[in-house]
Amino acid sequence: MKILQAIKVKGAAFRFITDQLKLNNPLVFVFGNRYALEENGLFEEVRKLFPNGHVVFGSTSGEILDESVYENSVALTAVEFEKGTFLIKRKNVKDFNNDDAKLGESLMNEFPIDNLRHLFVLSDGSSVNGSSLIKGIELDKIKSTGLSGGLCGDDARFEKTLSSYNESPKVGEIVAIGFYGSSFEITSASYGGWTSFGPERLITKSKDNILYEIDGKPALDLYKNYLGEKALDLPKSALLYPLSIRTPEDNNAIVRTILNIDETENAMILAGDVPEGSRVQLMMSTVDDIARGAHLAAELAMKDRTNAPELALLISCIGRKLVMDQRTEEEVEEVISVIGTETKVSGFYSYGEMAPFTGQKTCKLHNQTMTLTLFSE
Repeated sequence: MKILQAIKVKGAAFRFITDQLKLNNPLVFVFGNRYALEENGLFEEVRKLFPNGHVVFGSTSGEILDESVYENSVALTAVEFEKGTFLIKRKNVKDFNNDDAKLGESLMNEFPIDNLRHLFVLSDGSSVNGSSLIKGIELDKIKSTGLSGGLCGDDARFEKTLSSYNESPKVGEIVAIGFYGSSFEITSASYGGWTSFGPERLITKSKDNILYEIDGKPALDLYKNYLGEKALDLPKSALLYPLSIRTPEDNNAIVRTILNIDETENAMILAGDVPEGSRVQLMMSTVDDIARGAHLAAELAMKDRTNAPELALLISCIGRKLVMDQRTEEEVEEVISVIGTETKVSGFYSYGEMAPFTGQKTCKLHNQTMTLTLFSE
């Protein structure tokens, strides 16, 4: 596996942080600030660097490259695999009338199943219900195929997110990369580090990812009462106090971030499904707990590996970054302390993360976690 990495700050060209090797038909990840991705000429600049590259763009709430976390930049990682192959497909939400499950099913149908080892998904983060997207993908996915990825970010603005494959980034895109071949060893894991507090309540009215009522009362009113003065900063302040959702069918609690609020309906729009009948609690965390959670996520991803990883794609939640603030890089350092300094690290801060629970095959949408996908050949 050959890997090239570079960083681009405003007004400058890409600066390579690794030796500039010649790559043939590489897979090129370009994670960047939304405004940076919207700049004219960016796609052409990347295409000039990699004329035969398969370029995947995704907007972020912060860029991860090596041990550093950047803002307002563009981070590039180009990979040439020795034996394994990959296939990339894309869809747009506008073509499916906002039926995210149907989109996921249609996307999965484009991938031949034979020898498919793993699917990595990079999704629009502002208009997609990640839970429904995953359900659609997993309808026809065989159990031996791994699934991980994340929802693109837009800092803490929540205005729009961008992604694309081999074209300038745009709204509503979902890009999936299928990895094929027995030479691949790909593992993924996710862990949070947040703690529930306060009374456990019942979701009495919801639809998909929209939460209307808790204990028969308007959900937004109840949430604002908990936040006090911080309610004035919604939806940004909600990133510091996500919700723990425990469904009747699954004892594993899933963290849900509030992406937006609807004052007219007195409701909250979350990154994934919040089923009626589920139990819900507020959550909070500390810098040390988040760093410890990143360490545990890395240990889980490494647990059953045969070979040391050569590439690590890290997707961490914007809420974690807001809590960590000036100490954000500590969680990346915790990951590297586990996976090893020889592993090339890339990734971004997101609006949602995709990975299975430990010991399970089916993928879930998470919020407020550090999620790793580790690659080696």
